[in-house]
Amino acid sequence: MSHQLERDVRFLKRYAVVSTLAFGLLSLAAFTRQKTTKFDEIDVERINVVEKDGKLRLVISNRDRSPGPIYKGKPYGYKGGNRPGMIFFNDEGSENGGLGFGGRRMPDGTVRASTGLSFDQFDEDQVLVLNYSENGAQRNVGMSILDRADVSIYDWVQKRDSIDKMPAGPAKDAALKQWLEPRPGEPLAAERLSVGRDRTKSAVVSLNDKFGKPRLRLVVDSLGAARIDFLDAAGRPTMTLPDSASRARRD
Repeated sequence: MSHQLERDVRFLKRYAVVSTLAFGLLSLAAFTRQKTTKFDEIDVERINVVEKDGKLRLVISNRDRSPGPIYKGKPYGYKGGNRPGMIFFNDEGSENGGLGFGGRRMPDGTVRASTGLSFDQFDEDQVLVLNYSENGAQRNVGMSILDRADVSIYDWVQKRDSIDKMPAGPAKDAALKQWLEPRPGEPLAAERLSVGRDRTKSAVVSLNDKFGKPRLRLVVDSLGAARIDFLDAAGRPTMTLPDSASRARRD
């Protein structure tokens, strides 16, 4: 190979390296300057919305890539992979609600489906829920508002997990009973208000006491008959409006 040809080859190699570096720098600069990227369509299995420090604020995912419960950035409780939808996270990186959904027709032709939008109490579980569920001929649609005890859900689940590891026997049974018992003066959770359509196709509004016991119930049944039930702590009606006994006497 002549000296001239060798010089030409070396020049071309240097030119190729310099050109590649220049193109890379220009591409990086263009990417760095661009704050927003527009897509006409995107297929993705999971999207994480995070703060600058990496804390999760929102996860959108399919079933397999969905997260399990997270408390201050740390997974706990059950594993992920079973709740497609969106999960919300608070300023500390702890889960505080979400939107989940699913539905399928079973081999026997019946339907099993559900959708739920929930908002959690701080460091606790859901206290506001919009829910739809269907299992065969049974269908519920409604909204619930709950009270929850001021107990950290993380500590509560950790205690449950430690009890699960105990050998079967009286000690484990006693620990589980104590774990499930209401805290002083209040249960761990109590539904205070529910509004919706129940399995009997009735429209129902139920107002409950602090233990979750219905005390006032407004009903319009599937035939269009309306009533108001006043209930005692055991769920027995103390008064019903209109008064069916008085109506019978008038007739």
